[in-house]
Amino acid sequence: MYKTKLKPKIVKQPVILQVLPEMRSGGVERGTVEISRAIMQAGWKALVASEGGAMVTPLARTGATHITLPLATKNPLKIWTNAWRLEKLIRKHKVDIIHARSRAPAWSAWLAAQRTGCHFVTTFHGTYNIQNEWKRKYNAIMTKGERVIAISNFIAEHIQQNYSMVFGKLRIIHRGVDLNLFNPSNYSPARMIELSKEWHLPESLPLLLFPARITRWKGQHIFLEALASLPHRNFFAVLLGDDKGRESYREELEKYIMANNLAGHVRIVPHTYHMPEAYMLAKLVVAASLDPEAFGRVVLEAQAMGRPIVATNHGGPMETVVPDVTGWLVPPGDVPALARVIEHALSLNEEDMYNLAYHSTYNAQHFSTDAMCQKTLDVYRELLP
Repeated sequence: MYKTKLKPKIVKQPVILQVLPEMRSGGVERGTVEISRAIMQAGWKALVASEGGAMVTPLARTGATHITLPLATKNPLKIWTNAWRLEKLIRKHKVDIIHARSRAPAWSAWLAAQRTGCHFVTTFHGTYNIQNEWKRKYNAIMTKGERVIAISNFIAEHIQQNYSMVFGKLRIIHRGVDLNLFNPSNYSPARMIELSKEWHLPESLPLLLFPARITRWKGQHIFLEALASLPHRNFFAVLLGDDKGRESYREELEKYIMANNLAGHVRIVPHTYHMPEAYMLAKLVVAASLDPEAFGRVVLEAQAMGRPIVATNHGGPMETVVPDVTGWLVPPGDVPALARVIEHALSLNEEDMYNLAYHSTYNAQHFSTDAMCQKTLDVYRELLP
């Protein structure tokens, strides 16, 4: 008798579709690229739908497929139309999970998931303004996922305090820092020299680095007030970031610099993609946000590079800074407190800096991109057959 050969069972490759408004440079966009890379490395298929932007290029390097859709719109009719477009994508690519990272596309994704039976996951990236009940209901789409990912304990507490949601579907996954990129043993001295020349850094003065978008809630004016209050000018400070069209605030900062004897000691420069080298140039990194950071990636990137950090004591940094061990926390908007920490940091000797660097790099190991990605894939696995 001849034995009948059994055909090998074909296992379907899981398909994950992430949706967000755009692929500009930012934390949400970087996280999308990182998760896409992890999806592809797991042998799955990664799709991303957005209006596009600069981050499409690094996304393509992961092997993920980008699909251009007008997902930044908040127009209700267009959100409904986008739901139809996403429904077609889900059916065409046999998508298993649609993962929404922002509110407007989340509404479209949720509608498409309802029509197709596709699993729906959300990531709560911020507190979002709750100005009235209508706004709360609009934001609440981010709680409708079968799994809801909060990027910090702070965000998880915010969700539970402000929205009705089944607690059992909430997962806390801290944002991660790429420890291969942000590695004090792996940076380019040549790029450091280039940045020094580009920023016109004086060789004899320690650098205070403030990396953030030029926008009022990030607190650049508080930093400048703290610098102006110091009894000396034995420092050079760089405000590193783009104004994104907020020219009036930038002009306000520039006028303050000129009026308070800070000219020649403070420079505002555009964002650079050479952040590891930028951190290595600094003696102290400052993050003085007036509103709570949902997570605060800069705070961890600085620590990963062995640089002490001073941040405000609310939001994500309270989970990632070890006071007096990896840096310092000050009340938001407290100019004298910030000035005292800056003065203290400037007085540190080499041994003090070494101890801070040692503890900072160790602390950053607990918040790696790899850990974030694996925990996210584990959330997907909870829903996959």
